[in-house]
Amino acid sequence: MRRLTTALSAAAVALMLSGPVAAASGDALIEEGRAIYHDKTRGNCISCHNINDPVANLPGNQGPMMVAMKQRFPDKRKLRAQIWDATVANPLSIMPPIGKHWILSEDEIDAVVEYIYQY
Repeated sequence: MRRLTTALSAAAVALMLSGPVAAASGDALIEEGRAIYHDKTRGNCISCHNINDPVANLPGNQGPMMVAMKQRFPDKRKLRAQIWDATVANPLSIMPPIGKHWILSEDEIDAVVEYIYQY
C-alpha cells in the first residue's frame, strides 16, 4: 500500500509540474511560428496573408486574412492540412504546398499552425 501511495504522489507531483512546462513550451512554439510566419526567407506567409499582429510588416493581400481561425477551422488538423497542401481542398489555389514540397519541416508547420490559430 505504501508503494502505491508513493507512486500516486509522485505521479501527482509530475502532473502539477508538467503544466507550467507545457505552457512555456506552447508559448515557445507560438513564438517560433510567429518568426517563421513573418520571415521572408522561411515561411514567407506574410507576403500573401495579412494578420492582426503588431509586428506584421508589409503584409500581402493575395491570400485570406488570418482572422477568426478557430471559427474557420474548429478542427486544427484541417488548418494544418490546408497549410500542408492547399491544392487538395482547392486545385486552383496559388498557395504553394508548404509541406508536400518541404518548404517547411513538420515541426515548423506545427509552429505556424499554433501561431495563426490564436487569431
